[in-house]
Amino acid sequence: MNEIIKAIEEEQLKKEVPAIHVGDTVKVYGKIKEGNRERIQVFEGVVLKVQGTGSRKTFTVRKASNGVGVEKTWPVHSPNVEKVELVRKGKVRRAKLNYLRSRVGKKAKVKEVVK
Repeated sequence: MNEIIKAIEEEQLKKEVPAIHVGDTVKVYGKIKEGNRERIQVFEGVVLKVQGTGSRKTFTVRKASNGVGVEKTWPVHSPNVEKVELVRKGKVRRAKLNYLRSRVGKKAKVKEVVK
C-alpha cells in the first residue's frame, strides 16, 4: 500500500520547484477566489521555515503589514501557488527563524548574501 500512496503523491508534485531556503525574501503569487472570480495576490516576506517532504512540503513566510506581523504557510506543490519569486538570498545560521517574531524594525532584518 505504501507504493500506491507514493505513486499517487508523485503525480501531484510540480515539475519545477522553486529553490527557496530559510532567510530568503520571496514573493509568493497565490490564487484567491472571491465569489466566481479568481485573482492573484502577491505576498512578499522572509521565509521563516521550510518543513516536510514530497507533496507535504511547506514553507512559512512572514511580513510586517501596517506594523503587525503576518505569517502564512504555503504548500510548495499546491495549485493555489502560481509561482514563487526569489527577491534576495539571506544569510542565516538557523533552520528556523522563530526569533524574528519578537523583533521589530531593523532588528528583524536578515543579512543578504554578497556574491
